[in-house]
Amino acid sequence: MSAEISILDLFLQASLLVKLVMLILLGMSVLSWAVILKRSKILNNAASNAHHFEEKFWSGVDLAQLYHEVKARKKNITGSEQIFYSGFTEFARLRRTKGASADYVMEGAGRSMRVTMSKEVEELENQLPFLATVGSISPYIGLFGTVWGIMTSFIALGQVKQATLAMVAPGIAEALIATAMGLFAAIPAVMAYNRLSNQVSKLEHNYATFAEEFHSILHRQVMTEHKD
Repeated sequence: MSAEISILDLFLQASLLVKLVMLILLGMSVLSWAVILKRSKILNNAASNAHHFEEKFWSGVDLAQLYHEVKARKKNITGSEQIFYSGFTEFARLRRTKGASADYVMEGAGRSMRVTMSKEVEELENQLPFLATVGSISPYIGLFGTVWGIMTSFIALGQVKQATLAMVAPGIAEALIATAMGLFAAIPAVMAYNRLSNQVSKLEHNYATFAEEFHSILHRQVMTEHKD
């Protein structure tokens, strides 16, 4: 009998509660892998988009021209592009305000970029808490199934006059599968959470750096205008 068939056979022989625990863990594992693949794709795309936009931004292109290009597809922009768009939009709006000081203009543009960056990072972090939850509770759910299965086996063992290892071993094996499934669900979730959280932190730092540099450019521009 192959290992897969043995595991399936043990699952089928397990008590109803242990079966339920195994199914819950299997469902959590499937969902966590779906989240891992989806968030990995989103974060990789975000990093790539930020890199390409910032390359164009620092290529010497006219900011007004770049703004109009970004504005034309504003429904599909994210990350650094969204920060640039929101900051420049607020900067242009406040600059047209009669009597607005340079500090007032820059404070408004900076606030707009900070709010946008916060929203962008929040979107990047979406569903990551689920992975943390799976990683933290799956071993305990599996352990609960194991404890219950072993307890059931020993209760049944106590009802016979002559106990043997062959009588108790199948029940213990069934119960231990629950712990193994808990670890199977938890380990990838924890590893993915750490890796994806690190990616989010790098992107957040990248967004913050870009916002500061763009803020400095706008500040120089508005100060030059006020001097004139």
